[in-house]
Amino acid sequence: MLASQLDIRLIFGIGNADAAYHRTYHNVGILMAEYLKKSIPERANQTHINKGFMNVVGKEVARALKKNHIAPTHLLVIHDDSDIPLGRFKLSFDRNSAGHKGIESIIQSLKTKAFWRLRIGIRALRNTRPAEQFVLKRITAAHLKQLETVFASALRPLQ
Repeated sequence: MLASQLDIRLIFGIGNADAAYHRTYHNVGILMAEYLKKSIPERANQTHINKGFMNVVGKEVARALKKNHIAPTHLLVIHDDSDIPLGRFKLSFDRNSAGHKGIESIIQSLKTKAFWRLRIGIRALRNTRPAEQFVLKRITAAHLKQLETVFASALRPLQ
């Protein structure tokens, strides 16, 4: 995906804003948004982090789009994805939620799935547990290093 193919005007890193969830796998979207703000200062004003809980983030995203007069097709939502291996990411458009409650909330609030998603993998290769058993665990130091490498690679289309 070339940067010229993306016309992103609003970026939302989603997770759970409560301090108890800081640096958990489920908050990878927030961590990536924070990394993006530091790495690409010209995108900082376009980059938001939800202020509540992920499972009800849709209304907050809809308000931000409306306030800024931006269509959902110019939105990028950054979030964790337990179906993608740690160390990988996928950029997708107009896709179903695949069971991700935060994305379900956004689709429901926007009444469309026609927006961009940057899905950051969080599942370690040997981890076969259900997602609900590890997404709220703290990210290990080794995994955080892997994620920072992913963040750097994932930023390329946004520059």
